[in-house]
Amino acid sequence: MKNLIAFRAILAKDMRTYYLKPPNLSWGLIFPLAWTLMFFLRSQGPVDIRALLPGVMTLSILFGTTSMLAVTVTFERKGKSFERLLQAPLPLGLLVLAKTSGAIVFGVANALVPLVLAALYAPLGRVDVALLLTAAFLLAFASAFMGLFVAVSVQEVFEAQTLSNFFRFPMVFLCGLFLPLDRIPFPLRGLAYVLPPTYGADLLRRALGEGSLFPAATALAALAGLCLALTFACLRAIGRRWID
Repeated sequence: MKNLIAFRAILAKDMRTYYLKPPNLSWGLIFPLAWTLMFFLRSQGPVDIRALLPGVMTLSILFGTTSMLAVTVTFERKGKSFERLLQAPLPLGLLVLAKTSGAIVFGVANALVPLVLAALYAPLGRVDVALLLTAAFLLAFASAFMGLFVAVSVQEVFEAQTLSNFFRFPMVFLCGLFLPLDRIPFPLRGLAYVLPPTYGADLLRRALGEGSLFPAATALAALAGLCLALTFACLRAIGRRWID
């Protein structure tokens, strides 16, 4: 019970302090809109909203979640507030999950913005809501722990932003959003198969009735496995760098 109270307190504090601030809320709205506009501008003919939406949602989750968590955790480390939190009598896994939960919620909310706008613009037809929310949650989970891993690896906020871009932008072009996986050169295609956005975008396509590359069970298992791998990697890195 005490652990649950602590979890809720950490999540509520992060939501008030970071994610529900007007600048961050406006950024969470403008960012998906900017991606949507970019896709509209690059299109040479009529825009297929259903084909466009999975890519916009994936990018909104990836950039929104990693940016917020990497910067906020690095900022708290500089202010020594994160070190005080590490001294609390809480399991490390629970503490890490509480710190990432706000970013996960923020990422899923970012994904829903273009979905709502698309539904207002044109009928989306049949949507597998359960699969869509599951895919958005797992992708936000993986993105949050990628952001946390960045925060563990740096000392300054600007370093977190730089390192985040170092892996986010290659992911954008390797996960099949702009170039089909079968057209990616073979060595790079192998790398694409270990990137969370590859499976997240594929699941979102399936949820929206578009063509998908992987069976749903395979993509879900792969994305869940990557979430677990990132979780263990972050816990080990935190234990080695911040506790030992």
